Amino acid sequence: MMSKPLAISMGEPAGIGPDLILSLYARRVELNLPVFCVFGHVEFLKARAQRLGLSFDIVATSAAEAGAVFAGALPVMPVEGLVSDHPGKASPLAAHAVIQSIADAVEATLAGTCRGLVTAPINKASLYHAGFKHPGHTEFLAELCAGGGVQKLPVMMLAHGGLRAVPVTIHVPIKDVPRLLTKELIVETGRIVAHDLKQRFGIANPRIAIAGLNPHAGEGGAIGREDLEIVAPAVAELQFELIDAVGPLPADTLFYPAHWANYDAVLAMYHDQALIPIKTVAFEDAVNVTLGLPIVRTSPDHGTAFDLAGTGKGSNKSFLAAIRMADAMTAQAA
Repeated sequence: MMSKPLAISMGEPAGIGPDLILSLYARRVELNLPVFCVFGHVEFLKARAQRLGLSFDIVATSAAEAGAVFAGALPVMPVEGLVSDHPGKASPLAAHAVIQSIADAVEATLAGTCRGLVTAPINKASLYHAGFKHPGHTEFLAELCAGGGVQKLPVMMLAHGGLRAVPVTIHVPIKDVPRLLTKELIVETGRIVAHDLKQRFGIANPRIAIAGLNPHAGEGGAIGREDLEIVAPAVAELQFELIDAVGPLPADTLFYPAHWANYDAVLAMYHDQALIPIKTVAFEDAVNVTLGLPIVRTSPDHGTAFDLAGTGKGSNKSFLAAIRMADAMTAQAA
């Protein structure tokens, strides 16, 4: 039986995502890559491959036929749009194709034609001109997966090996974090993390550390009261539900790798509290995983890197790690 492919959305055409997809496909045998299908613009991908000096066939096909094609040609599920090969020069004209590539890839994964989704980086500034209303990839995926029903909380997790960090609030201004941070939000995030670590990662009893919001986790209320009044009650609720959670813990020592490794995941209170540590220890290798969705979704933990697009000089380590993680998380569905 032919294994189901992973779906890969092409990302921002002016960025590095298409370069990494193409360069990894060129090394598919050497790297023993799983079968994948790119949701993207065929002629653009051919032009970018030529620019990078890569020589292989790129063919329009269906996701269902990707397995039969993959050994000899890059299978592409085509999307339409005005997509030109101008590295480093993002154009709003390509926004429709970028959005459609994500939507089609999600649809194929929800339908079971593809077993998991890997997304290339997007440039939100360009997408806003096409009516994109979401603060980030994560929130857009949650809406697509809701399918008109109740939208579940999407949870962003950054992972490198056994080191995992989860921001409870994500793409919001730092000034808004104390207002948005609630006991209920922390508890729901903790539930989703515990559930998916069990179901997706095979960790029988995940141990979760909860970082404090304030320096030194508030020092008993001396440096802000949020940790006493919001974070600590959330930890108590998670413990009541038999989730192995501890905290609030001072973030400045919690993310020291030797301490971090004692936990299966750390819940941080805001975006940079989680992303700075993971990018410090694994800038080229970390993977962005979205929890709380009915599908598996991973992504490289970097942006569009306009300055490297079209040069062939960008590192594909994080994208490769994202593919390998999606493959491992969906191995039973292959």
